[in-house]
Amino acid sequence: MTISLEVFRNEALAFFEANCERRVEEAAFVWGRGADSVAMFEEMSKEAEAAMVASAKRWRSTMFDAGFGWITGPTEYGGRGLSSEYQRAFGETATDFRIPNESPFTIGLGMVAPTILAHGIDEVRDAYLTALWRGDIVGCQLFSEPVAGSDLAGIQTKAERDGDEWVINGQKVWTSGAQYSDIGEIITRTSLDKPKHKGMTMFLIDMHAPGVEIRPLRQMTGGASFNEVFLTDVRVHDSHRLGGVDEGWGVALTTLMNERMAIGAGGGGSASGNRGVERILQMAQHFDVHADPVVRQKIANYYVHSRAAALTNLRAVSKIKAGQTPGPELSIAKLAGTNNMLRLGQLVSDVLGPRLVANTGEWGTFSWSEMITGTPGARVAGGTDEVMRNILGERVLGLPKDPSHQK
Repeated sequence: MTISLEVFRNEALAFFEANCERRVEEAAFVWGRGADSVAMFEEMSKEAEAAMVASAKRWRSTMFDAGFGWITGPTEYGGRGLSSEYQRAFGETATDFRIPNESPFTIGLGMVAPTILAHGIDEVRDAYLTALWRGDIVGCQLFSEPVAGSDLAGIQTKAERDGDEWVINGQKVWTSGAQYSDIGEIITRTSLDKPKHKGMTMFLIDMHAPGVEIRPLRQMTGGASFNEVFLTDVRVHDSHRLGGVDEGWGVALTTLMNERMAIGAGGGGSASGNRGVERILQMAQHFDVHADPVVRQKIANYYVHSRAAALTNLRAVSKIKAGQTPGPELSIAKLAGTNNMLRLGQLVSDVLGPRLVANTGEWGTFSWSEMITGTPGARVAGGTDEVMRNILGERVLGLPKDPSHQK
């Protein structure tokens, strides 16, 4: 059914007005007022996390049932079949309202669902796509391993065929959201006698299946935003294979392209963006170092690099929305984003000194430790800094491949 953009905007506005509160314009930032958290990752108790996930599921089902859950998706899976222009219009309308936290669905909808749509058989698409987009189930990604890290070609988790099923054994690490996920997209090694990139196969597994054990990874922040997942004789039907046998590398690229688009130009937690720069400026003024030329130069340096990373990410997103395949922009933006977190951490350390490591209760001081201790996690998520440098060196600068990748 064809619908004009104007009519669609009016429908979206009516939906938000019926289901959400209007967003109140935030007051200008003033040093010493309000919460001073600048955490990289939101740490919460199990009870709070369960409530957040339940709220996100209710919101997604409400949105989906009203026709706004998958605006660009195929109609056979509950989508509207509209162009990205309509999705942008919906997003623009949403900015005026307070909507529930949808972070539990970031990986499932941003990475797993597109891979199922591209590489799953009809049976698997029918079973999971509508359920994912409606919020009935949550998906996670099982790629990194303790030995291989972000080097997918070095994975050791094995899948061995047993009739119509595969038996999976191994370990994955740094899995976000595994503790509340229902399905997982997992990359495995299925052939040992082929080159590393040509002996892998992708599957969808039931995260509640026998043999799947999830253990939280405690971080320096005190929270556990990531998990390690152990797989012992986990059985998966061959219908849940994504792509061909030993063709998992190409399937993984579909997932990775979507992943890097989602996290490309990360900032410094709640300290990112123009509001974050204002916070830094007022911090320098509060501690009377705003006239220090070295501090001023570091603030300017952070701002310029942050804007460059954000604009680079926008270039990649614009290409994807136009139906083009992005070049190196996603890897550049991801690496630039984590480098900016390091710049910000060094700047804050220079301004605060001992206040950063000794909790005196003073507003806007020790709270920065949340951001700094969370930065290493961001440097792992979506491909480590080292992997990003290899990609840029080999594919952009034309440098020789890393020796470990030439086998």
